[in-house]
Order: sequence, then C-alpha cells, then structure tokens
Amino acid sequence: MSYMRFNFRSQTIGHYVDVSVCFPTDEYSYYPQGNGVRFAYDERKKAVYQPGMKLQTVYLIHGGGDDDTLTYRYTNAERYARKNNVMLVTPDIANSFGIDTQYGVRYQTFLSEELPVVIQSLFCSSPEREDNFIMGYAMGGNIALGTAILHPDKFAECVDISGGIGMTLDTKTLQDELSGDFFRENFPLYNASFGAAERIEGSPYDLFSVARRNLEEKRDLTRLHLIVGSDEFIRARVENDARILKNLGYPSDLLVKEGYRHDFALWDEAIRYSLDELLPLKRFADSHETSL
Repeated sequence: MSYMRFNFRSQTIGHYVDVSVCFPTDEYSYYPQGNGVRFAYDERKKAVYQPGMKLQTVYLIHGGGDDDTLTYRYTNAERYARKNNVMLVTPDIANSFGIDTQYGVRYQTFLSEELPVVIQSLFCSSPEREDNFIMGYAMGGNIALGTAILHPDKFAECVDISGGIGMTLDTKTLQDELSGDFFRENFPLYNASFGAAERIEGSPYDLFSVARRNLEEKRDLTRLHLIVGSDEFIRARVENDARILKNLGYPSDLLVKEGYRHDFALWDEAIRYSLDELLPLKRFADSHETSL
C-alpha cells in the first residue's frame, strides 16, 4: 500500500484539513511485465495501472481525541486494505461528532458532500454508490452511522464500531446527555456542538425521525452494521440503537464481539473483519484494468 497524508483548504470547514489515504500499490505495476521488459519481474504484480481505473473506497472515521494518523498507527488498517485491494480515506475531523456544529463549523457537510468530491477528483476513487462505504470506531462509529442515515444516497453500507457518543437513534438519550451535568462539566464541547436539548427533536440530528422518513419515502437505504465488544461500557447504547433500527425495519444487524473492551484491540479486529468478511468488496479495480 501507499500511505499518504495530504492537506487541502476545505471550503465548508473554512481551514486546511489533513486527510490520510491508503492506496493499493503492492499488486499493481506501472508498466506491462513479460518478455523484453527491462525492469525486474515481480510476481506480486497482478495488474497494471491504467487510465480510468476506479477503486472502491472506504471512508474510515477516527475516534474522539484521535486524528487521521492514529488509526493507522494503532491498527493494521493499511495491511487489511492492501489484502482487500480497497482504498481507505480518513479525514481529521477533530472532536466534532461529525455534525454541522452550533458554533458554525460544518463537519457533516464536509464529510458527506465536499470530501467525496475531492477524493473522487484527485484519486481513482469510484463515484458509484455501490463502491463507497463508511465506517468508524468510537466517536467515528456514531459519525458513520449518522452520515449513512442522513445521506443514504452516498454509501452502500456502513459499519458502526463501538459508537458510544454523539448521534444516536434514541433522541431522548441524546437530549438527556445534553441536559445533564456530566458533559456540561466534563466535556462542554458536546453541548457547544449539538446545542440545546430541546432543539434536537425535528433537527437533522433527530436520527430516528430521519430514518423513519427514509423508510416512508422508500429511499434506497444504506445497510447498517453495528459492532460492539461484550465488555464495553457503551454496549447498552449500541444495542439500543440496533434495537430501534430493527423495530423500524431498517436494513441492519448487530454483532457482539465476545471478550473485547472499548479499545484498539477491538477496533483493529473489527476493521479486519469488516474489510475481510462483512463489506461487499470486489477486490479489484473497475474498468480498464489489465491482467498480467
């Protein structure tokens, strides 16, 4: 794989943003191999880079307190992406909860509208919905879940790993968190981001209402996968989201990983499982790919 970190000025966020991108390289050659080629033959090279080739892309959202690099330093996400011939994109979205915040920074607009345009313009990322997925862990899990419900036209499937803070299908839970003293005293950014509890109902972050409207309008829904460790302190919140989705009839499922806590041991395993077994990955580039 090729790991790169690039920086661009976001028009929606209003400042320069760092984005980590993992891009398949190990199994691709820059030129045809065979008789008469003056470069060394490499048996790992199974295809040749071609103009117009497109790769499936997984937007992998980091957790609270992390940045775009920590995901790749604390997990083997890059190795799993190489094995599955898929592109990973991780933006640095700070402790934003992935929403258009009440203090004026539009992180949800950045994630759902601007970032895909940038990635699909600068890299050979397929623009087709069936080729785009979103997943995240901890805070990033809730961001993935919320973004997939708010914008089902953007992603084929979503994986919420340990989503224990931020967007939720249980509107009352979010309201109670915003009304209580814990976040106000220990993490005031939560209230500053979401605003007053009484303003949540009917807002874009009333995910229950959005999900129900998606069903009523018969939209093409993003399939949702929720993963949580059996020993996580946020297990009940994740299971509650899964229960609400099931009761709504939303395409979703829940996996409880036995023996795991809220840490990178679980998140590494869940990223591997998602790329290896869960997501419908093609594991090859579409159009103009030439076999060796």
